Amino acid sequence: MSVDSGTATAIAQTDDIFEWHCTIRGTPGTEFEGGLYHLRILLPTEYPFRPPSIMMLTPNGRFELNTKICISFTNYHEELWQPAWGVRTAIVGLQGFFPLRGTAAVGVGAIEYPTTERKRLAALSRDWVCPHCKVSNHELLPDPPTNEADKPPQIPAQLKSRTHQLPRRSTSSSTVHPRHRPQANPSDFAALDRIPILRHAPAYARPAAPTAAIPPPQQPSTRDGTPQPALVAAVRQTPRRPPILLDTAICVLLVLMFALIARRFL
Repeated sequence: MSVDSGTATAIAQTDDIFEWHCTIRGTPGTEFEGGLYHLRILLPTEYPFRPPSIMMLTPNGRFELNTKICISFTNYHEELWQPAWGVRTAIVGLQGFFPLRGTAAVGVGAIEYPTTERKRLAALSRDWVCPHCKVSNHELLPDPPTNEADKPPQIPAQLKSRTHQLPRRSTSSSTVHPRHRPQANPSDFAALDRIPILRHAPAYARPAAPTAAIPPPQQPSTRDGTPQPALVAAVRQTPRRPPILLDTAICVLLVLMFALIARRFL
């Protein structure tokens, strides 16, 4: 388990997961800028419900060495600790305590060296080697690579000399007087008279699709062969149905018959 960002790196020890070693960068814009500081973080067995303890190992001029530091998110102020915080929060918070001075910097493990001494220690801190990790701070937290893509492209000297020779386009908004405009030569249009101009595009005949011959409708005829009108033929061909009253009478008679038969047997 480890924490790695552009401003700090931390890793748990293989022999003890409750002990972390961390390297942080000095706060930019202060006398600690450019410095790399190694510290030791001790986690309690109840972590993350209890805060960690932090001890500085690299000489810095702000905190005592090998002494538990008293800040708001360490074991000195357990009432302020929140389980949602973690090692990353403690590291970022410690970086914010570096530039404090005066009464704001008073606490257990706090010291105040002159600015010149802090700058000197910041320059020496890059090559400082941890006795336990056996690695220097600069190797643990290398400087971030510079982004070459952000730099403006450099124009070679050969191209620079050529750019001065290129004619510049006039930015004047004045218009050319019609008298000074070049006149067209009538002989330039003589060749255009010899070009045939197609007045109308030829009409392409679209081949007609073959259609099958549709026989004319046949008129219905009588038995003797004489044709008869279509309406009369349709009426004659429609089957006739018995009237509705006849159907009703038949149904009533059937019901009465079944009623008489049922009464006799019952």
